Amino acid sequence: MALPATMKVLGIIPGLLMIIFGAFLTQASIEMLIRSSRVGKATSYGEVMCDAFGKIGQTLLQVCVIVNNVGVMTVYMIIIGDVLSGTSTGGVHHFGVLEGWFGERLWNHRSFVLLLTTVIVFTPLSCFKHVDSLKYTSAVSVALAVVFVAITAGVAIVKLLSGSISMPRLFPDLPDLASVWKLFTAVPILVTAYICHYNVHTIDNELEDSSQIRPVVRTSLLLCSTVYITTSFFGFLLFGESTLDDVLANFDSNLGIPYSSLFDDIVRVSYAIHLMLVFPIIFHALRLNLDGLLFPSARPLYIDNQRFAVITAALLSIIFLAANFIPSIWDAFQFTGATAAACIAFIFPAAITLRDRHGIATKWDRVLSVVMIVLAVFCNAVAVYSDASSLLQRKSDAP
Repeated sequence: MALPATMKVLGIIPGLLMIIFGAFLTQASIEMLIRSSRVGKATSYGEVMCDAFGKIGQTLLQVCVIVNNVGVMTVYMIIIGDVLSGTSTGGVHHFGVLEGWFGERLWNHRSFVLLLTTVIVFTPLSCFKHVDSLKYTSAVSVALAVVFVAITAGVAIVKLLSGSISMPRLFPDLPDLASVWKLFTAVPILVTAYICHYNVHTIDNELEDSSQIRPVVRTSLLLCSTVYITTSFFGFLLFGESTLDDVLANFDSNLGIPYSSLFDDIVRVSYAIHLMLVFPIIFHALRLNLDGLLFPSARPLYIDNQRFAVITAALLSIIFLAANFIPSIWDAFQFTGATAAACIAFIFPAAITLRDRHGIATKWDRVLSVVMIVLAVFCNAVAVYSDASSLLQRKSDAP
């Protein structure tokens, strides 16, 4: 939901090109992982890192997955809170769905709604011990994402044809040097959007024919990039310079079409449910990596109910607390996307390829790996600096 805001930073043409470029790099990095795991007979991302860099490499990956997934799920909770209970930006309050339906009540306060969501929705879904148990919820979540994209695109096209909105900026506005640095803050958002590397081996292990993993990855990336491009373009087209960090918060006002309030509610509710259904898939990888980090020699987590319950409860509590104290999804994405996500998606696969313990890397692989590492380190370092400076400036300007 932060992708339309990246279009506001980059402009339409550079923004869409970045999404396509991100898909290309993600495809390349996953291919590197698959080839390394095949020759090293590894069954997980962690085992590939262990094969290349020993126990230290595996531990570093586990830490990055934990940081990234806690950050992503915190963002999911923040968005759900924005949708259901509303959010305030620049002194303007954007009403949530429950506020719009019932007015401001104690029971639809943000913290209470997130607590109920955690107990009633996230806890039961997080208790599944195998990722294949979530295949039906995953299918429903994809369908709900398509609903969001279809309605957003439809409304934007109708308003464009009626002349009530104009084409948005095609390129960024760069009046000073600070604006140039701000361009890099969009990079962590795009990096986070394509994070799926830690689930590739899990899916591969559950396929009857392991040769199908490459078509599965290509199809998934094609679907994701299509949804990202459509969401980014039509979201920014619809709201222009008023696009918020979480574009769902924009759907609290009159869209200027018949049945506007109905479409507003359908968009927000469908996407909130989508996030609720995606949450346990990311949580599954988080729990496995935390367990592997804390209890590397213990018996498998799925047969130890007590350990399973304690880790699940602890993680849900941490994510719930973080979602109540972090003010914006942009801030959360900036720091997790620029650090842990960049390592998982690009730096680690490239480093594995350059290490090349089994002598399978081509010259092109090595060149691409160097490019990945340089881009990831430079762009994300600038993004962290720019966002940290912005946060400090906001605090100093606050009364």
